[in-house]
Amino acid sequence: MAKPARSPTAEALPAAEKSRSAVGSGLRSLASAASGFLDRWSVVGTGVSRLEKTLGDQFPEGEHYFGLENFGNTCYCNSVLQALYYCIPFREQLLEYYANYRNPGDAEENLLTCLADLFAQISLSKKKTGVISPKRFVHRVRKQNELFRSNMHQDAHEFLNFLLNEIVDILEKEFSTVKDSPESTSPGGVANGEVYHLANEVRREPLVTWVHKNFQGILTNETKCLMCETVTAKDETFLDLSIDIEQNSSLTSCLKSFFSTEILNAEDKFFCDNCCSLQEAQKRMKIKKAPQILVIHLKRFKFIEQLSQHKKLSYRVVYPMELKLSSASDDVDCEYSLFAVVVHVGNAANHGHYVSQIKSGDHWLSFDDDSVDKIQESTLQTFYGSSREYSGNSDHGYILFYESVAKS
Repeated sequence: MAKPARSPTAEALPAAEKSRSAVGSGLRSLASAASGFLDRWSVVGTGVSRLEKTLGDQFPEGEHYFGLENFGNTCYCNSVLQALYYCIPFREQLLEYYANYRNPGDAEENLLTCLADLFAQISLSKKKTGVISPKRFVHRVRKQNELFRSNMHQDAHEFLNFLLNEIVDILEKEFSTVKDSPESTSPGGVANGEVYHLANEVRREPLVTWVHKNFQGILTNETKCLMCETVTAKDETFLDLSIDIEQNSSLTSCLKSFFSTEILNAEDKFFCDNCCSLQEAQKRMKIKKAPQILVIHLKRFKFIEQLSQHKKLSYRVVYPMELKLSSASDDVDCEYSLFAVVVHVGNAANHGHYVSQIKSGDHWLSFDDDSVDKIQESTLQTFYGSSREYSGNSDHGYILFYESVAKS
């Protein structure tokens, strides 16, 4: 089922036409704003790294590859942060936000400022590679959410949802604060980078932050009464799609099942307002607006009632490098390209490890906490899953990140 975003409905937005190898012009302005906080983070390692030697002339200009220190059980955090960092539109807008609207010396610390500090430290580093100790960010996460305070194994997908929704909350609160200020003329710039006129308190459009612009899509839930054939439609926003998986299947087939028509009958009958009674009905989901960044969560952890615990599904699910998603509003296929995979390592749901496989420029890299290594694209096939239940391979793709491809 889709994860609802705590956000308003957004209008369709054009696909990003940015090169993944570009770091963005916003970094130049960020450098001056961030000059006072570089000593807050620990950067480990000196000299030319093995990764630099491996990439040689193929090292993307202006890019940086840094590992993140693990504080006992924070691999779930590290893997998601790496995927978000190499989500170029998100990274650039986060850094631009920090450079334009925050004063590092005076700003009240929150999860967003800590994340901006971390991303800026990587982006502004004089070194191309190294290891960063994101102690302040992890401390802030644990301070704001008791779920992540223990040393137990955590869920990377739950962390991703928490982080994105927390950023949205912070931006909305900042918007509200600036909106109430009589000196403000364009408060929407805090969250959107756009002018947001409030003359005479005219009814405003819902606030759409840059988190929404990158990750939010809209699903339409349609229910058709089989008696009177009245169709009831309801829209809901999402920041990611949580998809049920089957053994020896593909992401395409799993998505097809997600959007397939379901019959509501027997105890699941639908109450039709037109008929004023319970009726059999057809129910289906369809994409009304496709997001710029499509995040797909493969539901590998299933709760077993007999055991009263979760079990990891090691099912083999083939995910493509290029993906097409049908959009009902555009009546065309939205094209996506895979750029990151968060992998769960281990055979159980309550313990294991997380790593990220990320595309940067023309090559793929493996981020395993403080280690960063170049890998072949074919290595991604080893994370599809196992074709049989008991297998030596326990490395399985868990969260997939796809970016919209601009049509020529």
